[in-house]
Amino acid sequence: MQTLQIDIVSDVMCPWCIIGYKGLESALNQLSDTVKAEINWMPFELNPQMPKTGQNVREHIMEKYGITAEQSAQNREVMAQRGREVGFNLNFSDGMRMINSFDLHRLLSWAKAHNKQHDLKMAFFKAHFTDNQPLNDNSVLLNVVEATGLDRSEAEAILNSDAYAEEVREEESLSMERGIHSVPMFIINGKYGINGGQPVDVFVGALQQIAGEISQAAK
Repeated sequence: MQTLQIDIVSDVMCPWCIIGYKGLESALNQLSDTVKAEINWMPFELNPQMPKTGQNVREHIMEKYGITAEQSAQNREVMAQRGREVGFNLNFSDGMRMINSFDLHRLLSWAKAHNKQHDLKMAFFKAHFTDNQPLNDNSVLLNVVEATGLDRSEAEAILNSDAYAEEVREEESLSMERGIHSVPMFIINGKYGINGGQPVDVFVGALQQIAGEISQAAK
């Protein structure tokens, strides 16, 4: 059995990040007899200058990429279909907003110390993309945190301070030093990289190759 350390650089606001992760998860399930993974989530901000109020997602995408409403709708359907293929419901709504995700990353850094980082990350993805909950509303954010089994009052204190800001900035700087400018990025054992929301079979092939190379190097 080969154990892989997988650092996933991602943003909760990125639909391809959850699509990619679910593809990785399916691949790991297929390879469960030979490969297992320790997952660590690392922060990335798609829109670090975005105000807390955020912006309508459709408007944001149209402005950022210079596409039409029709093209935006087509892109959404492609992503929704890819989500369905890996078992995740991307429920795009007209009222969905792109928000500044820095507070989410601070809470994820805190959750890591309580061995709840992965659970909270999945809960954030579901709240944003499936349930269309406004994660820039602290009361909504705290409800998600509490439902994950973390302490609500401690999370509220973090949101009302700059706690874990330094930790998030340091990890973001590390990703920049590694040349990561788009997400998701899956970094395996600090050496191998898989970029984007790849199909399950791509992850299966890559993980098999990487695990094989590591085994050979250890001999």
